[in-house]
Amino acid sequence: MHRVLRGTLRAGKAGSPVLAGLAALGLFAGALAACSAGGTGARDEGPARTDPVGSTAPAATVSPEPDEAAAPPSPSPTPASVNAVRLVKADPKVSADIKRDLKPCVAKEYPVDVSYGNLTGGTSNDIVVNVMTCGDAVGIGTYVYRDDDGTYKNVFQAEEPPVYAEIDRGDLVVTKQVYEKGDSVSSPSGEEILTYRWSGGRFTEVERTHNDYSHAVDGESASPVPQDG
Repeated sequence: MHRVLRGTLRAGKAGSPVLAGLAALGLFAGALAACSAGGTGARDEGPARTDPVGSTAPAATVSPEPDEAAAPPSPSPTPASVNAVRLVKADPKVSADIKRDLKPCVAKEYPVDVSYGNLTGGTSNDIVVNVMTCGDAVGIGTYVYRDDDGTYKNVFQAEEPPVYAEIDRGDLVVTKQVYEKGDSVSSPSGEEILTYRWSGGRFTEVERTHNDYSHAVDGESASPVPQDG
């Protein structure tokens, strides 16, 4: 920049005062522009930083991803406090005969099978109770109890022996043994399997299957006829 200014002064001495003045003014303006473009002026540096040494910009807050659709609430755990035997005996829908026969087989062991599962779509697990005989474990009654505001109510029952109920993928499956004349208790002629589904506040039959048993596997078939030799 100093060399440019010296040249301007020499040009002023050689020409007229007016032309020299105009030339000097133009050259001076060009010199200022050259100094600014050279990258050494304060304008290129930008405003001074006021952040303290070592400070950093605050980290951006990352919003959590929205949760997926909430899963439907699961039924409550197994109601361990429910006494199935007491539940059946206090049920006014259970026949007097079954209540009378519901006694311990050994010590305090009652012939009762209990299952828990979601059959009716409630917030608590439903209870399936099968009452059997002590001697041959034949089902004489099956019941389903649903939690209704803290009180278990009978919503299904079958008391035509032999009968047994199970929970299968949210459905109530009731099996009834079929006996024909001459059949022993341990060897029925067949069975009927009835599938019920909870709908409209009650269980509705949705499927029925009948199976016939072969007595050959029980050794009750007639002896084979001897072949002529």
